[in-house]
Amino acid sequence: MSLNRRGFLGLTSGLTVATLAGCGSGAAPASTPRAGGRLRAAFAGGGAKEVLDPHLANLFVEAARSKAMFDKLADLGDDVSPRPRLAEKWEPSADLTRWRITLRKAVFHDGRPVRAQDVLASYARILDPNRAFRAKSSLTLIDLPNSRAVDDRTVEFALKRPFVEFPNALAAFGAYIVPEGAEDFTKPVGSGAFSFVSFEPGRSVLLKRNPEYWEGAPLLDELEFVIANEESARTNALLGGQVEYAHDLTPTTARSHASGDRITIHRSPNSAVQAFAMKLDRAPFDNRDLREALFLLADRPQLVESVLAGNGQVGNDLFGKGYQHYADEIGQRQRDLDKAKFLIRKAGAEGMVVKLDTSTAAAGMVEAATVFADQAKGSGLTIEVAVGNKDSYWADTLKNGSLSSFRSGAMPIETHIAQRLLTGSGTNVTKWTRPEFDALYEKAVSTSDEAVRTETYREMQRVLHAEGGYLMWGFADWIVGTTPKVGGISTAPANTLDWARFDKVWIG
Repeated sequence: MSLNRRGFLGLTSGLTVATLAGCGSGAAPASTPRAGGRLRAAFAGGGAKEVLDPHLANLFVEAARSKAMFDKLADLGDDVSPRPRLAEKWEPSADLTRWRITLRKAVFHDGRPVRAQDVLASYARILDPNRAFRAKSSLTLIDLPNSRAVDDRTVEFALKRPFVEFPNALAAFGAYIVPEGAEDFTKPVGSGAFSFVSFEPGRSVLLKRNPEYWEGAPLLDELEFVIANEESARTNALLGGQVEYAHDLTPTTARSHASGDRITIHRSPNSAVQAFAMKLDRAPFDNRDLREALFLLADRPQLVESVLAGNGQVGNDLFGKGYQHYADEIGQRQRDLDKAKFLIRKAGAEGMVVKLDTSTAAAGMVEAATVFADQAKGSGLTIEVAVGNKDSYWADTLKNGSLSSFRSGAMPIETHIAQRLLTGSGTNVTKWTRPEFDALYEKAVSTSDEAVRTETYREMQRVLHAEGGYLMWGFADWIVGTTPKVGGISTAPANTLDWARFDKVWIG
């Protein structure tokens, strides 16, 4: 059931005596895995508009529920590189234009085997030109009419161009495999670790253990997702014993409970990059000296400490710290006020007022903008913070203004480049357009030589670090809380395989 600030709306009223008994004292320690019990997980929700269609999943709660009930061919590991899931293995052709996928022996919840035809039908549904599914942009390189089911457990995908990073597409957000012909998701059938029991939109979803799961049955008997839109309500539900897991807690909450024994805090490093985006196609940040001045004005440790309450790491103006292909050899930028002042004068920007667009569309953005504006004082450049409409913020800042707050979750570095930094990228907020950079990307994704690919990605990052428009000052930890008796919680980055993954979790 849904939760709010004032109470828990009778969350426990319908629970059995056996379930409540598991909430008492004397439980086994969380370090000792044991089978059984119901875990109740509190997430922010979307009200009556929530869906169980995994191809429409957008909210974190929808993504977590989809993960519990469905599988993808691949998913992202802790370093945000693709790992096989329903795909037992993948093999590209020599020219990287055809990929053969061998499926695991897996079954849907109704007992039907997962077949190559289900994979092709799922991708055809996502790619339907008359529908809007989030994974569509990642799968558009598939030449579906020329793809085929070789047999029930073998799919051969034809691609429109050579693409060595095709496993990233298989792991795309929302690219779940559903039974051929599936359209009614009121009682969804997937191949995941948990199967459907009941759904009250905007309130709760109850799932049960799938004993036939291909990777091994979960320890939990039942998994219940409950809705609590306010972070304080999720925290209070955890403290009050109404739930055992609370998603997306604030750094302040984490800090206040870090040394206590009522909540166990779990941090997932490198889950969300925090940044400011400068547009290169217009004044004043079409001037490289001024962009460098902003890089040098940022006191990154202070931003991490004040905005993230220390729950994060300093960034170096590049996406994907710790991820596969990250250019960690590039030296860390430091604040240098004197050099920034020199560059501001050189750019003819002394006395200039620059508007920094921000909003409450993502946690911490307004606070970060305010801190950064204060850090710029005394430089000769004045940063004026403008708080915009949170509902239209991302669309507004994609087109308008010259400097804006930016935040992104985890994804492969290749995906970040493809979506945001190529001339034709749909979400190119910095307006970075370099034909030679596009050519480097094509070189990286069309070679099977791992060493060449890694070096090409690093060359691209060196160019971005020197001349780009993203001031990526920090990487935030994603924070969840559990009761101390819960074990098996992963610290993988948000949106990766082991984030919000409950088939490995137990209640002690």
